[in-house]
Amino acid sequence: MNLLLLLGVVVLAIAPLLIVQDSEFGGADGVAEEAITEIAPTYEPWFQPLLEPPGGETESLLFAVQAAAGAGLIGYAVGLYRGRLEKQKR
Repeated sequence: MNLLLLLGVVVLAIAPLLIVQDSEFGGADGVAEEAITEIAPTYEPWFQPLLEPPGGETESLLFAVQAAAGAGLIGYAVGLYRGRLEKQKR
């Protein structure tokens, strides 16, 4: 059951990436790219991204998913160690 819930969350996170094509929200990467081209117009990037997101808010969505996954992992680890500590006390 938990695996199905996790799969549902992943599908809900990825579906907007495939459905919404032209979004208007940009992230820090776009601002940094503009600043670099303003400072050094001849700068060439070392490599290109493997997958270009369809819109600007996609970057925000991916960042939020990364943050949620990291927070979940940290919360799980803290809970696990605290549970082990409580078990050792008994």
